[in-house]
Amino acid sequence: MQYLNTVDWVVIVVYFSFLVGLGFFLQKLASASLEDYFVGGRRLPWWALGVSGMASFLDLTGTMLIVSFIFMLGIRGLFIEFRGGAVLVLPFMLLWAGKWHRRSQCLTNAEWNLFRFGDGFGGRFAQFAAVLAGVISCIGMLAYLIKGIGLFLATFLPFSPFVCALLMVSVATLYTMVSGFYGVVFTDMVQSAIILIAVVGVSVMAMTKIGGDPAGFGELARSVSGNKDWMTTMPGWVTTMPDNKNYQPYQHLLLFASFYFLKNVVAGMGAGGDPKYFGARSDRECGLLTFLWTWLMAVRWPMIMAFAVLGIYLVRDLFPDQGAIAQAADLIRTHFGGIDEKAWGGTVSTIVNNPGAQSPDLIAGLKEILGADHWGDKLKLVSFHGTINPELILPSVMLFDVVPGFRGLILIAMIAASMSTFDSTVNMTTGLITRDVYQKYLRPKASTKELVGASWIFVLLLVILSFVLGHSVRTINDIWGWIIMGLGGGLMIPGMLKFYWWRFNGGGFAVGTIVGITAAVVQRACWPDLSEIYQFLILGSTGFAGTVLGTYLTRPTDPAVLENFFVKTRPFGVWKKLHHLLPEPQLQRMKEEHKYDLLALPFNLLWQVTLFILPMQFIIQAWSSMIPTAILFLIGLGGMYWFWYRKLPAADAG
Repeated sequence: MQYLNTVDWVVIVVYFSFLVGLGFFLQKLASASLEDYFVGGRRLPWWALGVSGMASFLDLTGTMLIVSFIFMLGIRGLFIEFRGGAVLVLPFMLLWAGKWHRRSQCLTNAEWNLFRFGDGFGGRFAQFAAVLAGVISCIGMLAYLIKGIGLFLATFLPFSPFVCALLMVSVATLYTMVSGFYGVVFTDMVQSAIILIAVVGVSVMAMTKIGGDPAGFGELARSVSGNKDWMTTMPGWVTTMPDNKNYQPYQHLLLFASFYFLKNVVAGMGAGGDPKYFGARSDRECGLLTFLWTWLMAVRWPMIMAFAVLGIYLVRDLFPDQGAIAQAADLIRTHFGGIDEKAWGGTVSTIVNNPGAQSPDLIAGLKEILGADHWGDKLKLVSFHGTINPELILPSVMLFDVVPGFRGLILIAMIAASMSTFDSTVNMTTGLITRDVYQKYLRPKASTKELVGASWIFVLLLVILSFVLGHSVRTINDIWGWIIMGLGGGLMIPGMLKFYWWRFNGGGFAVGTIVGITAAVVQRACWPDLSEIYQFLILGSTGFAGTVLGTYLTRPTDPAVLENFFVKTRPFGVWKKLHHLLPEPQLQRMKEEHKYDLLALPFNLLWQVTLFILPMQFIIQAWSSMIPTAILFLIGLGGMYWFWYRKLPAADAG
């Protein structure tokens, strides 16, 4: 608590009080109907949904993780985050996946399966599988958030990471329970404003630190990180990584970036089953909300680069002799014997917060190695492997470089980022359980009050299970890699084929999904250290095999259901046998829409990637690199205008 002054605490208390108060204020509005609770009654404007989308994708844990890769690699860390942090699914949601989901007029992604496969065995089996996938994904995502927020807050508070995470999640759980999707959107708007203030403040700090000497900073960055290509933008086949088994595989940078890109293409083609699209008022608004969402995501990258820059200076100042880092880790491992990497954060927190309860020899040794001044704060940056823990660069910069008062504001911005992702994830998953299991099969005549009350119970159960999983996680990167490449790889094929193949049925979706989930869980339990590339290849192939097998072992979708889906959704893919259902003018309009959506895709991807790179180059003052990046950005934006924006339907078109 000595790290936060009175002003910091006032800001924090006011913020949390506001969140809880807003949640109870919106309770009556959210409880009017299940549609109000889960998709805001389909009355919210597209710009509010776009702002909420940015907030839901900008989480604290992910920010800590991306800062760690930017700290190690410079701008090229973005290519590692083709895995998920660069949100390369957004172009697919902007161009077609979002509007295709909206056209169903469903409330949840699982209910959508009844629209696609019918309310018979196949559709219900697929609906159940979608709920199961949503629950497992939610638990994994919340465990990832819990791990990150615990590590972050333990830097500032005299509690263990577990207790810190419990305090934050309790508040987020409370307002999410009572306010539903209205609370998600309105709190996300407030939290986005706070995040923008933090972005500007931290960016100014970093640029001031560099001053007018980007060449001097480049030399320092190469020295501290050990990466000679730190100031380079383009990824190479091989890059330098720290001597740490958690990061060594990423030295094959271009290989990982290619696999991540491929995974996002497949996953993106089936994305869009989000409450924001089910709650959008038109196809046009689906595109506009995602366009705004992407622009706003760009603010994340200057902040991330700014924290990495400040982290470079901080490590130089704290550890002029970097050999002290390995010595401190060796001393702790020797003292505690068989300490496990998963327990490292809690052990370090205990040593720092309760030095009087530790062996005097241990404390004396740490002070001798790290220096008597701020030895505890320095120790927090030491990893289990005897290197700098890059995942703690962000909170350490806040601890040492940000003045009290402003520190409280940035602390709130980081917590806001995590809470916005938490509430969106929980709201979407409880919608699946309440709508597609409880109401559908257990209590079809339940009142709205009962359904909302049931959703509260499901929220609590999800959070409890997530804490259990979070306790077993070694690092943030460990759980994130599994969520995206392991679990995501197992689920990507059935999630994609539902739009593009007429013969694909509920049995194929359900079997592929359940096989993919089972394989991912088994891999996590038995082979947790399996490379992300092998996770992607093995689990993706397993899910594909289960999908094809399930499709051909079960009956095709009822023709009437399939025809209704095609006429309303109008997807591209293997659907030629159903083209006769559309009048010739409508068929031609559909084909033209598909043509321009596909033509816009490469321009959209180019625009988005360069949009994220440009502000990072600006922060480190890489002026010569900005020129070609800006040219590519304008080409991408021009293609977006020509092939997408000009073709958007009119504002009054459904």
